[in-house]
Amino acid sequence: MVNIKVLGSGCANCKRLEVVARKVVETLALEAEIEKVTDYAEIMKWPLLSTPGLVINGKLVSAGRIPSEQEITAWLKA
Repeated sequence: MVNIKVLGSGCANCKRLEVVARKVVETLALEAEIEKVTDYAEIMKWPLLSTPGLVINGKLVSAGRIPSEQEITAWLKA
């Protein structure tokens, strides 16, 4: 099972990133757990300077932007 975390306060970009991630997971028919992390103490454990952040299986793959569906697909397939 793939573990995905969306790091952010709940802003519009954070919500959009979650929507895009869920869409890619559904398209690829993956078994995945998508977790929204809004606690600042938890977010600060990751090396990111701005939100939203995307963590896939314990690795920060994106920060401060909304990656494209193609980028997320590539990260999930890797």
